[in-house]
Amino acid sequence: MATPHILALCGSARTGGFNKKLLDLAVAEARAQGAEVDAVDPKVLTQLPIYDQDVEAKGWPPLVKELRERLARANGLLIASPEYNSSIPGGLKNLIDWVSRPPERLFTEKWAAVMGATPGVFGTARMQPHLRQVLASTGAHVLPTQVHLPRATEAFNADGSFKDEARRKEVAALVSSLVSKLKG
Repeated sequence: MATPHILALCGSARTGGFNKKLLDLAVAEARAQGAEVDAVDPKVLTQLPIYDQDVEAKGWPPLVKELRERLARANGLLIASPEYNSSIPGGLKNLIDWVSRPPERLFTEKWAAVMGATPGVFGTARMQPHLRQVLASTGAHVLPTQVHLPRATEAFNADGSFKDEARRKEVAALVSSLVSKLKG
């Protein structure tokens, strides 16, 4: 049985953001379950050029090439993202647009787990269907379960852990589902 290799993406570039905290906890859980995890620095979202086919025609920008190589090595994705205007943050969508370009179909047959945290009451429930649709169009399989973390301002201890054990178990269950799929 091969070791699962997961690429972890955060949809928010904000230092200390709720989704980065959520992703960090999920990454630690995936590693505890035996997966190798390649966590992309969220600041990458601010460093990518806006997708432009004219730029692509001149050759992949170095950062795009690196991200495509990292995605090619992974057999699964772990994504934590906020929702902006009830949808996918532009930086995350832009990253997906760049790394999903042909000739390779790098998302095809990869499993993805989706999570999101927000200070509001919806816990990214409006964004996640959009992200599912985009990932499905790239050929990825999105787990049917997900994590919605509302009221994120109240969810974390000072050390970044969850205040509520039920939330920790919810994230652990999602990660366990992903790791199980990747182990086959």
